[in-house]
Amino acid sequence: MSNKKKEVYKVKPLTEGKKNIITALLEEYDIETVEDIQDALKELLGGTIKSMMEAEMDDHLGYESYERSDNENYRNGTKSKKVRSKYGEFEIDVPQDRDSTFEPKIVRKRQKDISEIDDKIISMYAYGLTTRQISEQIEDIYGFECSEGFISDVSDKILQDIEDWQNRALDEIYPVLYIDAVHFSVREDNRIKKLAAYVTLGLTLDGRKDVISLQIGENESSKYWLGVLNDLKNRGVKDVMVICAEGLSGIKEAIQAAFKETEYQRCIVHQVRNTLKYVSYKDMKSFATELKSIYLAPNEAQGLDNLERVKKKWDSKYPNAMKSWERNWDVLTPIFKFSVDVRKVICTANAIESLNSTYKKLKRQRSVFPSEKALLKSLYFSTLQATKKWTQPLRNRGKVYGEFSVMYEGRLPL
Repeated sequence: MSNKKKEVYKVKPLTEGKKNIITALLEEYDIETVEDIQDALKELLGGTIKSMMEAEMDDHLGYESYERSDNENYRNGTKSKKVRSKYGEFEIDVPQDRDSTFEPKIVRKRQKDISEIDDKIISMYAYGLTTRQISEQIEDIYGFECSEGFISDVSDKILQDIEDWQNRALDEIYPVLYIDAVHFSVREDNRIKKLAAYVTLGLTLDGRKDVISLQIGENESSKYWLGVLNDLKNRGVKDVMVICAEGLSGIKEAIQAAFKETEYQRCIVHQVRNTLKYVSYKDMKSFATELKSIYLAPNEAQGLDNLERVKKKWDSKYPNAMKSWERNWDVLTPIFKFSVDVRKVICTANAIESLNSTYKKLKRQRSVFPSEKALLKSLYFSTLQATKKWTQPLRNRGKVYGEFSVMYEGRLPL
């Protein structure tokens, strides 16, 4: 990710219309500093709100300010009101009517903070809505238009938060890390390419889940994964007992290089899914039951015997189904040293599946993302939404970490 930062955050060339707006701003305001820009934005926002309130008043009274009317209620000047926004605090002029029946919608009576619209936009972005859909939602809810460009600008405010989050300091020890990937379609240079979102979820010493890395990558390799793992080390990680991942290309070699004492456990859930791809629907249930006899065996020797039995039974019908089990047996077997309760924690990436289901909702909402930056923002917002629900620590933490402290003696503080 760090290698692509300049590309991701590169400022787009200004259109002629935007250049004209900037020229007009420079002519209108004596802009010399960032604070001057902030003050200009405050005034422009205040003026925009006032214009929208005037339009609301026209609708309330039934006639515009320059028209005559028999309505006994009429305009009665303005009243100054101080509000807080994302641009800071400033005053707006709220139109008044003689009967005091005008109820503005854009800034309601007694409302002092108008920054919530930014938060609403961020929230809708987290649910995978496009800028166009968010613009339509804002118009439906608040009754005024927000351009797609404005929506994008609001969500861009979070980019620094994303960078800070990606580079934050991590714990020194994680008993288990889970690594998984979800693939997305992204538009680049008028073509669509596939990118993968690689998420690393850590199980902390107090038994809580924490997303410690979220990166977008194109080509998996041992070099790529070594870079990801070294990034974790540079952020403070010194030791990991077990890393559970699917069959990511080059992950095994990268783990051996970055964390020499860490065991790589291939995810059993993904292993079973990949095996059943070779099996016809009518045989899936019985085949899946046979596979259970392998990974639920009491020890590695029995598991290997059961593997040979399953292979012998099904090889003539599905010759490719069990090849992956034989090829990856060394990274499928670390679970056999643990009890069944502990196996449930480390032999599958179930802990990360709920997070992935949130990411997959994004795919259903948006079949193609307009840029890598847009994908990153959506993933980050979705991660924040999903992790809000992670309030409970790991079940049987004492038993799980008790076995870990025995198996990885001296590495796990009690």
